[in-house]
Amino acid sequence: MATSTLVERGNGDNCAIKRQKLSNGVHDTHDRTQLARVFVPYRTLGLVSSTDVPFTSIPLGKTTFQITTSVGRCLHTYDLRKGLHLIFVTRPQTPAPITATFAWKDRVYAAWGSREEPGNFGIWVFERGKRMAELEVPPGLDEPIKQLLIFGSWIVGCCSTRLEVWKSLTHEHYTTLTTARSGGIESDQLSGVICNMPTLLNKVLAGKQDGSAELWNMSTGKLIYTIVPPMLNTGPITALQPSPALSLLAIAWENGTVSIHDVRMDKEIIRLSSGSSENSQISSISFRTDGLGAGEDGRKAGVLATAGTKSGDVTLWDLNEGGRVVGVLRDAHNKPSSNRGQVSGGVSKIEFLAGQAILISSGLDNALRTWIFDETPFSPIPRILHSRSGHAASVCRLEFLPAETDGADTIGKWLLSAGRDRSLWGWSIRRDAQSTELSQGNVKKKAQKLGILSNALGGGQAASLEDLKAPEITCMACSLNRDGGMGASTGGGLVWANVHLKKGSAEVSENGPTGWESVLTGHRGDKYARTWFWGRKKAGRWAFETSDGTEVKSVAISPCGTFALIGSASGGIDMFNLQSGIHRQKFPSPLTPAQARKLRITKANEKQETITSVIGPRKYGQGEGKHTKAITGIMVDGLNKTVISCSLDGRIKFWDFLSGILRHEINWSPMTAITASRYHRPSDLIALSCDDLSIRIVDIETKKLVRELWGCVGQISDFCFSNDGRWIIAASMDSAVRVWDLPTGHLINVTHMQSACTALAFSTTGEFLATAHADSVGIDIWTNRTLFTHVPTHHVRHDEITKVTRPTASGEGGEGLLDAAFDEELESDQGLDALPSSLDQLSDEMMTLSLVPRSRWQILLHLDTIAQRNKPIEPPKAPEKAPFFLPSREGLGKAIAATIQNTPQLTQQLTPYERSRISRLDRKATQSEFTTLLHSSAASNDFTPFIEHLKTLPPAAADIQIRSLNPLASSTSPENTNELVAFISALTFRLRQKRDYELVQAWMAVFLRVHGELVPRDKDLVEVLKMWKGVMEGEGKRLEELVGYCAGVVGFLRSSR
Repeated sequence: MATSTLVERGNGDNCAIKRQKLSNGVHDTHDRTQLARVFVPYRTLGLVSSTDVPFTSIPLGKTTFQITTSVGRCLHTYDLRKGLHLIFVTRPQTPAPITATFAWKDRVYAAWGSREEPGNFGIWVFERGKRMAELEVPPGLDEPIKQLLIFGSWIVGCCSTRLEVWKSLTHEHYTTLTTARSGGIESDQLSGVICNMPTLLNKVLAGKQDGSAELWNMSTGKLIYTIVPPMLNTGPITALQPSPALSLLAIAWENGTVSIHDVRMDKEIIRLSSGSSENSQISSISFRTDGLGAGEDGRKAGVLATAGTKSGDVTLWDLNEGGRVVGVLRDAHNKPSSNRGQVSGGVSKIEFLAGQAILISSGLDNALRTWIFDETPFSPIPRILHSRSGHAASVCRLEFLPAETDGADTIGKWLLSAGRDRSLWGWSIRRDAQSTELSQGNVKKKAQKLGILSNALGGGQAASLEDLKAPEITCMACSLNRDGGMGASTGGGLVWANVHLKKGSAEVSENGPTGWESVLTGHRGDKYARTWFWGRKKAGRWAFETSDGTEVKSVAISPCGTFALIGSASGGIDMFNLQSGIHRQKFPSPLTPAQARKLRITKANEKQETITSVIGPRKYGQGEGKHTKAITGIMVDGLNKTVISCSLDGRIKFWDFLSGILRHEINWSPMTAITASRYHRPSDLIALSCDDLSIRIVDIETKKLVRELWGCVGQISDFCFSNDGRWIIAASMDSAVRVWDLPTGHLINVTHMQSACTALAFSTTGEFLATAHADSVGIDIWTNRTLFTHVPTHHVRHDEITKVTRPTASGEGGEGLLDAAFDEELESDQGLDALPSSLDQLSDEMMTLSLVPRSRWQILLHLDTIAQRNKPIEPPKAPEKAPFFLPSREGLGKAIAATIQNTPQLTQQLTPYERSRISRLDRKATQSEFTTLLHSSAASNDFTPFIEHLKTLPPAAADIQIRSLNPLASSTSPENTNELVAFISALTFRLRQKRDYELVQAWMAVFLRVHGELVPRDKDLVEVLKMWKGVMEGEGKRLEELVGYCAGVVGFLRSSR
């Protein structure tokens, strides 16, 4: 269990002692001292069955089954009746990766360990996602447990050289059975598969590397019998499974042979062969137990299913009359293939549910699926029932979905991800069950037409269904302004149909009255950019081809959501209409033959002329200015007036949206080449990553370079703007994520991660940062702590570079938004920013606003309106009569009356001098601090204390104090001051100091509204108001001159002359 201990920090004698959380004597991986100032781990998305550990299932009463999968160091439990809905995630995480699981009764047992960490092994017991117990680890255990088995009163763990046995009731270690001889040869070791026979008490069968199976007695610890393989060179045993028939056992070997063996008679009953190829290896066997599925009509028992990690197929056998193949479920999971890099595949386990016509399968492609057999009409091959999956390969592109409208509930909820497995996913940050893969059409139907699924079992190399999908996505763009949701027209169900149509054909021209495609993607090695319906979660109607026939390198969608732009590898840019699919424009716009002849004549004349005038910006004609290398970025401004493009040729070009004519160009060649770009539309800034490992920021309004950001070590893999455009977040191949502050240009945070980040995206709400990594199929979500904490903008120091642990699937150690908001252990960054001692005014010559919240002085101006709105509708009701048991108020009334009668007598006993002195003290005691400070400041002619006090008052209190100003003054007593005159003098004093300008104006507006009628009657008040007016006019004239001067300078700098 987790404990707490005191850990010293620092080496000094006065260092603080801080309580730090420990877990099993090991420091928590998410140590507070290692939390980055900006982003902290939250959780990981997209993991379902990402390891080779088989799932485990258990019936829950008679209504449903619970299926548990391993995702590294925690377990996910799904409910079958709810459609594989995630119900439990285990916590805490195991110290090492999970190697085996087994569900028994209402608990799940998980064995964990790693050979890289000797002695770090164990078995934990979870119930409803919580760790309930831990099994005693025997001394000398130095190898991981490959399989767990629980039956009767025994818990058996299978390692490579021995079997570990525990008592299932007490969790005490019982014995260790050493199966390998002292020589330690590999063929004498266990293959990692065990099973028990229901008719054999206290017995376990263990498969070995030499192909034999040993029968051990758990109670006595003795080897009873050894079943030898039926032939030579069978290889190790890969699967053991008892059949529903008594004493029959299914044994699978590495060469693809399956034998139904009678254990009591040691006799082979049936021998099956799945082929001699490498892909025929079987790693999982399951028997159907509902008594159906075999025979011509499916009314007989005897169905066996086999699958392996080398193939994504599931083979179904009819064991009647010697056994035969009755069907093959092709591509139940992705087929492993080395030619697609890191794409995983293969079936890790299959299992028929007890008494049900349902088959469960999990694969190395990060998928868990259930299949159902139809009885009418009978089909030996099941159809898909439920599916829960994620990416089968690492993610290469991320992008948060923009909002459909301002204030929409879906803002920051959806995340698009593209993986190397050729899939496009939409992930819900709030609810995992809503995450889905965008459909690419009926791929299986297409495969059947091409004959891919009709290959024989022992035939040649069969293609995978993944090969029929669109190539890997390299770039994407999205705009939901024209997304039609579920009601969008899909062109009759055709997917990318115009790829196969001739030019000019309009067969797929159905317009969507309620919207059209909203996502555009470019693919590796493909000349087509494809469209997608986000609302319908499927592929769209169009596949736009580049005009020069080269690969698509960059895509963009206009802010209105109507036009799609694609950039090619040879420098061409094409624009299409998303509604009709028609080509609309090229950049540069093409020339007619007549225009081409005129252009050649014009250029010839320009060469003969001598340029004597001042050289200005070049004017480009139609057809001029094409990029010479691949397009690496396309952007459209917010008004659909300008198209900005960048390329590997080092040039940034600004095109007219309608005419396609080049208007301006920024040339950085040959200094650097531009590799990628990002556009922040609200601020009109574009960020461009260059091959010199820098990120440059350009303002598209002035077309000037405004920032150069340096610090990346290694190639920049991805970068993005923050939601407010203040930061640039970049990931590089040195496994670091860096954050720059654009106003200061400082590198304010560097976070080193465990592996290189390949893609990242920042949410539109500023809450989360999403990252993808080369060694994981999941998507890591990080919380932005700067929503609640101060972030210093000084340049990061070397000792401030943090190394953090990535988020986990269970969310353990992560920090959500609420956790970050109420975190009491925030880092103290006092003194890190070189801020002035006072922020009220940086210079005596600057007219400065106050630091008082804007809402305070705005409420003061409209306090009467607010009070009128908050006026009660009904008059107050009379209070109810007090209950009879409460004491009467008559006694209290008599005491008060007696006190009042005695007061004149006490007053008459005082002398006149004493009465005057006491009255003066009473008057001073009743004066408010506001009045006292106003009088003292008027006497000293320094109103600073009075103004500072007035700034602290809430709007209602300030309004009352201004209304209660006393206009009477006494010339005989210096204590009696005309408070109206003193108040105006205080405001004039503050205005001369050039401070709190908006507050002074608000106070003056309230004063004139309340006491305006008294101004003409008081000469002193008129004089001070004239003085106030003079100071105001002087400041206004001075500010007008300064603004005019600055406007002139800016206009001169922005002019083209």
